[in-house]
Amino acid sequence: MKPGVCLLAVLAVTLSAQTPGKGGVESGYAPVNGLKMYFESRGKGAPLILVHGGVVGITMFGGNVEALARNRRVIAVELQGHGHTADIDRPLTFEAMADDVAALSRHLGLQRIDVMGYSLGGGVVLQTAIRHPELVGRLVVVSAPFQRQGMYPEVLAAMSQMGPQAGEVMKQSPLAKMYPGVNWATLFTKLGQLLSKDYDWSAQVRAIRAPTLLVYADADAVRPEHIVEFYKLLGGGLGDAGQDGARRSANQLAVIPGCTHYSISAAPALVTPVASFLGPASQR
Repeated sequence: MKPGVCLLAVLAVTLSAQTPGKGGVESGYAPVNGLKMYFESRGKGAPLILVHGGVVGITMFGGNVEALARNRRVIAVELQGHGHTADIDRPLTFEAMADDVAALSRHLGLQRIDVMGYSLGGGVVLQTAIRHPELVGRLVVVSAPFQRQGMYPEVLAAMSQMGPQAGEVMKQSPLAKMYPGVNWATLFTKLGQLLSKDYDWSAQVRAIRAPTLLVYADADAVRPEHIVEFYKLLGGGLGDAGQDGARRSANQLAVIPGCTHYSISAAPALVTPVASFLGPASQR
């Protein structure tokens, strides 16, 4: 088995075991941009749209979905071709998936949302803030770069190997039983095409006005120097904040110890900086 395929298969098996509870969950499908987009809603208060990473779906956040829903309404979605959302005749692009998130929000009657995304979903919510600034209140990007070269070379190599053969491997994984409606060959082909394309959103990131939290594992797939560069683009880390913190950026950076790119989404420690950054629902 090719190294990249092996890495993806192991990741999928690991994440498939992270199943959140279903108590008090409202679920449904929203007609947006030609999709029937699956979503689950938990909790009450200010809305937080939660977007998963590639290959898996909502389950990759484990118990963190319920933990975040203690103080607000969490609407977890599944992207095109992922989980319970069937694919359509359209390439996977960060921009199109960001427009899907915005369309879902408006379909639900939400005028203002916070957004949080992990890995692939981090790119999606970043584009949501870029393309729909009037909609996004606060932005949380977890373990995602602002340019493709921000990830380690071996990760980029694994992404370049995503295709129909990797999809065949997935048919033997626990995820195939969890999501029997997914066309794995098509999903991996489209993901491979998306993740093989070069991109650099530096200019757009500088223009983001939504308060932003960046969160990474201390052993992430995103290079540490890229993480620092991302934070600087947002105005952080440019100088001493002063004794009273008056010169600090409105944006924040958190590094979760003892985590990797493949474990951070369901790590309980992720909730603490996110909940602190978002604040109580009553204040939003």
